[in-house]
Amino acid sequence: MSVLLFYVMKYKQSEPENPDNDRFVLAKRLSFVDVATGWLGQGLGVACGMAYTGKYFDRASYRVFCLMSDGESSEGSVWEAMAFASYYSLDNLVAIFDVNRLGHSGALPAEHCIDIYQRRCEAFGWNTYVVDGRDVEALCQVFWQASQVKHKPTAVVAKTFKGRGAPSIEDAESWHGKPMPTERADAIIKLIESQIETNRNLEPQLPIEDSPEVNITDVRMTSPPDYRVGDKIATRKACGLALAKLGHANNRVIVLDGDTKYSTFSEIFNKEYPERFIECFMAEQNMVSEDGVSQMALEDIAMFRTIPKCTIFYPTDAVSTEHAVALAANAKGMCFIRTTRPETMVIYTPQERFEIGQAKVLRHCVSDKVTVIGAGITVYEALAAADELLKQDIFIRVIDLFTIKPLDVATIISSAKATEGRIITVEDHYPQGGIGEAVCAAVSMDPDIQVHSLAVSGVPQSGKPEELLDMYGISARHIIVAVKCMLLN
Repeated sequence: MSVLLFYVMKYKQSEPENPDNDRFVLAKRLSFVDVATGWLGQGLGVACGMAYTGKYFDRASYRVFCLMSDGESSEGSVWEAMAFASYYSLDNLVAIFDVNRLGHSGALPAEHCIDIYQRRCEAFGWNTYVVDGRDVEALCQVFWQASQVKHKPTAVVAKTFKGRGAPSIEDAESWHGKPMPTERADAIIKLIESQIETNRNLEPQLPIEDSPEVNITDVRMTSPPDYRVGDKIATRKACGLALAKLGHANNRVIVLDGDTKYSTFSEIFNKEYPERFIECFMAEQNMVSEDGVSQMALEDIAMFRTIPKCTIFYPTDAVSTEHAVALAANAKGMCFIRTTRPETMVIYTPQERFEIGQAKVLRHCVSDKVTVIGAGITVYEALAAADELLKQDIFIRVIDLFTIKPLDVATIISSAKATEGRIITVEDHYPQGGIGEAVCAAVSMDPDIQVHSLAVSGVPQSGKPEELLDMYGISARHIIVAVKCMLLN
């Protein structure tokens, strides 16, 4: 990182988004990182897109650097990207494999067998160097050599040790993702500071300013659709024709295809603008490699709800989780059990009975005014909201769904009837396809039932669970506000 940022890369520190800057793709989120993908395997695909743009569209001097972990290289999309970069001779692209032997759970298959990574990269047609990842002079040399290579992308296979220099932490398998105790962190920081051999203020080189002006705003079709009522045409062909028309409207319209141009009619665009058509072959993961978040599934319920005869469990505590596992083992068809990361309080006795399609009503009385439906982590927020509202003489019914598919429609409707038709759903999931929409579908035939959904909007960030629940509007505080608003209306 030091060699790249202070010796190799050319960029303006004060302008992280300057189009002439060298690009940097990394699995962390910092202001000078163009894309942060985590270990999902999308980083190199994104870097390929940047490098292709720089070489063939911008024809500019900026270069692209992508730092990956050896664990990430287990993702198939990485090797799709390796093949893509080689095929298109992306000599402005450098991929650095940080081979530190360890993954999240333990040692990786190749461990420190650097020659395995070297042979793989060379087999994919990459110019490849092996280097000690902590040898500054050697790194400077290989990055310079990479800049001289033409018609080939470069892979730098760097042998490193996780936690290097930290006693009992270096090369240990149990430290991934764990915070360092304060007293140890202070000592390690002092150790690192003692190894710094210069007090010079290091400044990166400025970029060569040769990127073209690009305008992708206000793109309009040159003419309205040329179809008449009664015409028959496949929409996929209409899409292909529209893309070609759009290509005429703006020269930065680019079409990527996964060896399907005759099926999707993108061949029309290809014939008119071959220089802006990118054939990605049957490597769809690489073709669509978008930036994403790691280990934050907020669309999974929607995905599994669409699968016929798939049972979806979302247990709330340890007891209900064990029952979910046992029920799944005896259920026909696919089962999906959604679990949560934070430690949660056990709320069910070991003797509690659970059945597929049967929800649990955790709070209820004749004075209930609103039914609040949750599952998993949001059940605790609903219970906390119920406790707080009780102090204000507002009674709410709390339901733990247990299974989201099949849904306990009978319990939901009877509870809604008992609370004057008021339902609030709360879920750690996107609104689309989640619990809220499932409940809305279940009660859609009853005009007297009103459903208000609390769900996560936008792409989340990392943080403490309680902070994130509140930040994205699904905490007890937000449930309380929603209940009061519903009662006012």
